[in-house]
Amino acid sequence: MSSQSALIVGGSTGMGKATAARLLSRGAEVTLIARDTDRLEAARAELAELGTVTTRPLDLSDASAVDEFVAELAGSDSLDYLVNSAGYFKPTPFLDHVAADYDIYHDLNRALFFITQAAAGRMAASGGGSIVNIGSMWAKQAIKATPSSAYSMAKAGLHSLTQHLAMELAEHNIRVNAVAPAVVVTPIYGSFIEPDAIAETLQGFNDFHPIGRVGQPEDVASVVDYLLGDDCGWVTGAVWDVDGGVMAGRN
Repeated sequence: MSSQSALIVGGSTGMGKATAARLLSRGAEVTLIARDTDRLEAARAELAELGTVTTRPLDLSDASAVDEFVAELAGSDSLDYLVNSAGYFKPTPFLDHVAADYDIYHDLNRALFFITQAAAGRMAASGGGSIVNIGSMWAKQAIKATPSSAYSMAKAGLHSLTQHLAMELAEHNIRVNAVAPAVVVTPIYGSFIEPDAIAETLQGFNDFHPIGRVGQPEDVASVVDYLLGDDCGWVTGAVWDVDGGVMAGRN
């Protein structure tokens, strides 16, 4: 039996990388997509001891580069899993947003839309597959301390896409789900927190979560891995809160 194959968009750090580790540990072959070649190589070197991992540099804000990759993906071998984990987050008041701020988020969604289309085409041609999108708690609830209208609009779109694709792709034996994390210690906060200070700074959000702590990438990766796998075979179109209880209530 051939190994399962996975594509992780935004797989060089954070939740994407943690998901890659889980998939590799159960025998899947994983391809990581990210913009930063140094981070990609560091992730590949770290994960290689777990299994077969390859990398593909790609700037998701470069439409022509994305289109080139989409064409490449459409003609590739079969694919079992897709995880859309790429993201950007920089809290900005609505009245201060400029077009460039807005475009960052929605160019990213454009890239994920067409990469997912190509990936789903490969899955359909080979009998099925599973897709998980990394959404966000911010798409469900506004937090005044972290104004993020454009980000949340884009993530809400990703949640909606999850449900639509679940309906459309079910006949091809493709399940599509999403997770909606709250505060998780990942490099995504590097746009407004010094990278070396992210872990310490985010401890200030511990009490924001009823469970009493911020999340770690593995907290989300374990759920992504479950949603991808056959044990979750009767779940599609779901957007699961993986948020330390934030959507249930606040301390």
